[in-house]
Amino acid sequence: MDNSSGVGVLDKAALVLSALESGPATLAGLVAATGLARPTAHRLAVALEHHRMVARDMQGRFILGPRLAELAAAAGEDRLLATAGPVLTHLRDVTGESAQLYRRQGDMRICVAAAERLSGLRDTVPVGSTLTMKAGSSAQVLMAWEEPERLHRGLQGARFTATALSGVRRRGWAQSIGEREPGVASVSAPVRGPSNRVVAAVSVSGPIERLTRHPGRMHAQAVIDAAGRLSEALRRS
Repeated sequence: MDNSSGVGVLDKAALVLSALESGPATLAGLVAATGLARPTAHRLAVALEHHRMVARDMQGRFILGPRLAELAAAAGEDRLLATAGPVLTHLRDVTGESAQLYRRQGDMRICVAAAERLSGLRDTVPVGSTLTMKAGSSAQVLMAWEEPERLHRGLQGARFTATALSGVRRRGWAQSIGEREPGVASVSAPVRGPSNRVVAAVSVSGPIERLTRHPGRMHAQAVIDAAGRLSEALRRS
């Protein structure tokens, strides 16, 4: 079967990526696997490295790069959102509080799905809202499992500390009391993608008067269960 798309450079780049799917390769290995001329294989591999689609291992061999994992995670976002609706609705009904799903976007977090408490005093976060990564239980969850360098940068000016994030990693959930907004408490837990990387945070939030100053005691298990259901949906897909 002819695998040519008619765009030669893309076809050759796809050959390089396909060759690396089976594991690390030297330049000579790429040439052998792809049938490309050595200068062409080198030029394409270096260009793909520039775009983080290819990287190097400790021995200097070419490997698949981190950008591919990021694109795969983005592709999983549609599956995440498709599952999120019923999971958040169930979480809202079980806890009696508004439930949200957040994803990190640069130095902010964005609410990508929500199920609002139907009546009474509630914490309303409209879908599409961007919130700080410096405060709030979902910010803690999205930050806690970051690489050390990014975590260190993220803690600068944050309302929480490295010690608090260590506690989040140990417990598997976070809570905040008046951290993002006075009078509001929340509990959050991580949603993990197929590679076990944290890709989102599930939260419930509401007034401190109802959630108390220890909201995790009331709602941590329900939030963990909801996050687990979403993680399982991503693994199945």
